[in-house]
Amino acid sequence: MVSYELFSEKTKMAELVISNPKLMLTLSRFGIDLGFGDHCVKEVCDKANVSSAFFLLICNLYTNSDYVPSCEELDSVDIDTILSYLSVSHRYYVEERIPHIEHHLNRIIEACPERFGKTLKRFFNEYKNEVANHFRYEEETVFPYINSLCDDSAKKQFSIREFESNHSNIEDKLGDLMNILIKYLPADIFPKERIEISFDIMDLSSDLNCHTLVEERVLVPFVELLERKCYENK
Repeated sequence: MVSYELFSEKTKMAELVISNPKLMLTLSRFGIDLGFGDHCVKEVCDKANVSSAFFLLICNLYTNSDYVPSCEELDSVDIDTILSYLSVSHRYYVEERIPHIEHHLNRIIEACPERFGKTLKRFFNEYKNEVANHFRYEEETVFPYINSLCDDSAKKQFSIREFESNHSNIEDKLGDLMNILIKYLPADIFPKERIEISFDIMDLSSDLNCHTLVEERVLVPFVELLERKCYENK
């Protein structure tokens, strides 16, 4: 049996972030700023008008890859909170993280021999398109379907299981990009910047993996409960 300690509402927010620094990447998505002193999770969340139950779900998923929320924990959050967080995360990746990597990658591309530069640009553009298509499908197909479950207008032509079975892994191409940067580019092309951007890519890949866990372990089971309630009444 897997054993790990979960964060709670009484955990000091500073201790939570220090124990897992990558949680700082999620704070802005909740509208939580640094400078929380010795306040606990519940106090900081209440001040930011954030559901502490959902915030803890996210933090525990980001910290413990084996963590699976219980039915009671899922019952403590609502679908609007889940969808809002996922939509904010989509914007964060598309408007902040990916452009940041692209800005630094373009400097490397400009300094590369043409064959390497074209390959890097092609891989990155394919990755950007894949991410955009992935998020567009969720925003335009999956989320409206979930909202239709909530207002009891859903039809059985679609189910959340279909989303889960077709849930693409948008981190794969980042691995291909890393291979080019680390293994194949000439050694004298921005070696320091290549190391820095490699860390950025690894951070993004890890963050996207956690984002996928949120969808698979929070969104999907939550919507399955909605589906059962909706279709049983028809």
